[in-house]
Amino acid sequence: MESMIGLLVGVPLLGAAVLLCGGRRLDRSGHWLGTLLAAASFAIGAVLFFSMLGEDAEHRAMHSKLFSWVPVEGFQADVAFQLDQLSMTFVLLITGVGTLIHLYSVGYMEHDPGRRRFFGYLNLFLAAMLLLVLADNYLLLYVGWEGVGLASYLLIGFWQHKPTAATAAKKAFLVNRVGDAGLAIAIFLMFTTFGTFAFAPVLSSAGEASEGKLTAIGLMLLLAACGKSAQVPLQSWLGDAMEGPTPVSALIHAATMVTAGVYLITRSGAVFNGAPDAQLVVVVVGAVTLLFGALVGCAKDDIKKALAGSTMSQIGYMILAAGLGPIGYAFAIMHLVTHGFFKAGLFLGAGSVMHGMNDEVDMRRYGGLRKYMPVTFVTFGLGYLAIIGFPGLSGFFSKDQIIEAAFAKGGTEGWILGAVTLLGAAITAYYMTRVMLMTFFGEERWRKAATPSPDRPDVEPAAETRGEHAEPHPHESPKIMTIPMIVLAFGSVFAGGLFKAGESFVNWLEPVTAFEHGHSPVSAATVTTATVVALVIGVGAAWFQYGRKPVPAVAPRGNLLTRAARRDLLQDDFNHVVLVSGGTHLTRSLVYVDHKVVDGAVNGTAATFGGLSGRLRRLQNGFARSYAVSMFGGAAVLIAATLLMRAV
Repeated sequence: MESMIGLLVGVPLLGAAVLLCGGRRLDRSGHWLGTLLAAASFAIGAVLFFSMLGEDAEHRAMHSKLFSWVPVEGFQADVAFQLDQLSMTFVLLITGVGTLIHLYSVGYMEHDPGRRRFFGYLNLFLAAMLLLVLADNYLLLYVGWEGVGLASYLLIGFWQHKPTAATAAKKAFLVNRVGDAGLAIAIFLMFTTFGTFAFAPVLSSAGEASEGKLTAIGLMLLLAACGKSAQVPLQSWLGDAMEGPTPVSALIHAATMVTAGVYLITRSGAVFNGAPDAQLVVVVVGAVTLLFGALVGCAKDDIKKALAGSTMSQIGYMILAAGLGPIGYAFAIMHLVTHGFFKAGLFLGAGSVMHGMNDEVDMRRYGGLRKYMPVTFVTFGLGYLAIIGFPGLSGFFSKDQIIEAAFAKGGTEGWILGAVTLLGAAITAYYMTRVMLMTFFGEERWRKAATPSPDRPDVEPAAETRGEHAEPHPHESPKIMTIPMIVLAFGSVFAGGLFKAGESFVNWLEPVTAFEHGHSPVSAATVTTATVVALVIGVGAAWFQYGRKPVPAVAPRGNLLTRAARRDLLQDDFNHVVLVSGGTHLTRSLVYVDHKVVDGAVNGTAATFGGLSGRLRRLQNGFARSYAVSMFGGAAVLIAATLLMRAV
């Protein structure tokens, strides 16, 4: 079975190579080839999964070495894979949800002239993410890490004829370079500390390293995670990434890129367990991002950007849980998987709405769509209920576990984290109910004249408002798009309950991530009751604001917090002041120092010696009379000095 592990990466990588290099002869069939190879990778993963189930829990890990990458004395780097319970969970999520997104994309990208290239990029994305989670060492993981960054750049900027898409792709690429530098530094520190960067020796020897070194490594790993998983302070790229085709948004948010940071922290659990300060920073970053993303999601009228804020917030839950150590590692991954189902379903549902609404994204131009798109309404609605934590659905079980783990942290810290997670649950219920009401309920606002969205005031009104189409005609998407949405809806409903039954998911991951029962000051029943109350408050507040009265065509100006949230809580302004303007001033200062100090010292020294030599040159003019006068003057000085010394 070990020999099949490499096929998980190789099959979609082959698809990417064939589709991107095969030329136009594959334009008619390339999308099916890409989908078939993604499904083949999922089938291989399923075979390996059932093979794992036949082994004892402690002996399920598989290893496969392809070749020695850098066989140098004192520096051994192998292209080798490690398939254990943690990486298998990601393999099934990546390939399973990825295949459904490929299938959906067949219909969504039907009329796009670059469809073959698009599917090549999707296959490349899957291959890079699979390499990331299957690598048995941090250096090979870094290769997959960079591959995911490259694929995201290509997919976000797929419609590069749009300046906004090209800019968003560059922004995602550059912001992630900051996080990538953190991962590179972490790998350097690992090698100097442990003499290797392979998982097994690094993680088994972590307890022998000093806390200071582990803290430094942990903080650099967190910086890397912040970049890929869009956590504070490197979250600014995620909202702009919505400029790519909607299937890309689903893939990035549900199965690939933003989950990479959670995987990295969980995989490196032994490092963080020995560095409590780094763990605390992880928890703080997760808690801040949890609220940050939720507030941004409340103020967005663009349906995809509202869901992007939601992703940022939900990944914050996962990062917070991962920062709790063995108390929360398994719950972070559990919520990651359930989130993969309902967030992929929500994004595909948003794409279905856009498909029926002439690519309109402003929810203020929706309304009443449930009767025109019944399948989209039901599947999107189930994803909505799952993400807000409706009792019995997937999100209820996974998020409830994280909230319990937060309280179980104990002490004042536990109470604070528990309150933050409950507040996040209430805000999640509010902004997702807002999305649901504005999209599927109320009056049919697309029949009214539209104005530019406050989210994107620079963009012209939609085509239908310019007279090209008098009015959109909402309709249900074709089956090639709705079938993946239905499958994901089943996962949104049932996955959490299956994972919770008998603590099956925790038991599955425990040999890799370890697990500890915390000591919560409140009972599980109390936490569940508080979570449901928070849900009801959030839903009620949204219904009071958007369900009881008509939605205005233009968003009211709002208070200071609302206006800031519409601008992503000023994250771009902060980056501009701190990084862009700060970098500009730093560069100008360095240029000034270079010109005035460094060049001044060099040029000043040269000028001094040049002037001195010019003056000394006058003494060597070639005239005998000048030399005679010099000799006479010198002799006179010597005679005078001699006489003076004798007189004294």
